[in-house]
Amino acid sequence: MRKRVLYILLLWLFADVYFFSAVTTLTANPIAHLAYWSVDILIVLGVVFTMMVRSRGAAPRAISRVMGLMLLSAVPKIVGTPVLLMEDIVRAFNGFPPRSAWVSELALIVAAVPFLGLVFGLTKGRHHYVVHKHTLYFDDLPDAFDGFTLTQLSDIHAGSFTSEKGVNKGIEMVNAQHSDVILFTGDLVNNKASEMTPWISYFAKLQAPMGKYSVLGNHDYGDYVQWENAGVKAANLISLKNVHKQIGFRLLLDEAVTLSKNGQTISLIGVENWGSTFHKYGDLEKAVKNVPDDQFKILMSHDPSHWEAITLNHLKHINLTLAGHTHGAQFGIELFGFKWSPIKYVYKQWAGLYKQKDRYLYVNRGFGFLGLKGRIGIWPEITVLTLRKSQESRARS
Repeated sequence: MRKRVLYILLLWLFADVYFFSAVTTLTANPIAHLAYWSVDILIVLGVVFTMMVRSRGAAPRAISRVMGLMLLSAVPKIVGTPVLLMEDIVRAFNGFPPRSAWVSELALIVAAVPFLGLVFGLTKGRHHYVVHKHTLYFDDLPDAFDGFTLTQLSDIHAGSFTSEKGVNKGIEMVNAQHSDVILFTGDLVNNKASEMTPWISYFAKLQAPMGKYSVLGNHDYGDYVQWENAGVKAANLISLKNVHKQIGFRLLLDEAVTLSKNGQTISLIGVENWGSTFHKYGDLEKAVKNVPDDQFKILMSHDPSHWEAITLNHLKHINLTLAGHTHGAQFGIELFGFKWSPIKYVYKQWAGLYKQKDRYLYVNRGFGFLGLKGRIGIWPEITVLTLRKSQESRARS
């Protein structure tokens, strides 16, 4: 982690030095030059300080603000620097004449685009909910469930919320989907069950005719905060499980339930958190023990790394897995079918729909936010999946 941060700081420094050449081309004012470097030095000191005190429980708001300021300073310069690099290639063939003012102005204009995007993401992006709709086709979906809809939520992280209006907006958008079930794939809180207390009445308004179901995520166990003793930590988890009941979620702990419709059934399975880099609490074998092999199965598992590591090659065919966890890093680009985020270098499946061996995985980008107090390019998500029988299976039936 520290090594990755060092690489980012070095890239930022390179862009900083390069971009400063555009500033000096446009103005010789020493106050402007001093201000340019003073801001960056203060931000770097803030980054170093938060890294040093993070292990001792640095204030989340301070960390979030430093992260936001770092992005505001670094990303626009990194984006604008290629304009200056291209000019320097041309200058090299001409004996390095003075830098052109209009090219420096162009670099500033190019940098302004991500800067404005960052400002929006850090101020409005945290509640800029986007509904992602997909239709999935299956050969073995029971006839009664042809057209069955589910809304998936993930990573609420109630401890980060500050806006009642923003949260209520998202909940109203969920209910407006009118799905048959609502499925929540973990991380209700950042660390403590009490974080959810102000928001229980809001999330209790979620409605689905065939029920609301949930699983736990890695943050729900309280593993990232210091407790007085093990008993207090255990009591927090018990309290959190009770919160799920209060908001109407049926919490699945390595178990399966049967959903029935017009005399036919499918299985909904929920496992505790299982991650390749986090705690492996979940037990898929236990969860599917009493599920018939030929039953259509939907699995809720918080961490998408569980899919390729365990689920994909499981003897019991799990048709659809729902996960979250990554948040899409809350930072990236999704435009015209192109999708990128730095989290892709950590998680192979990090946002959206994936398919292998006639088995689907959907990774929700998260309803809330953590660390960075905003969303930049990767917006908070409400997922709506419609299950349909494939044309081949329809013809056979």
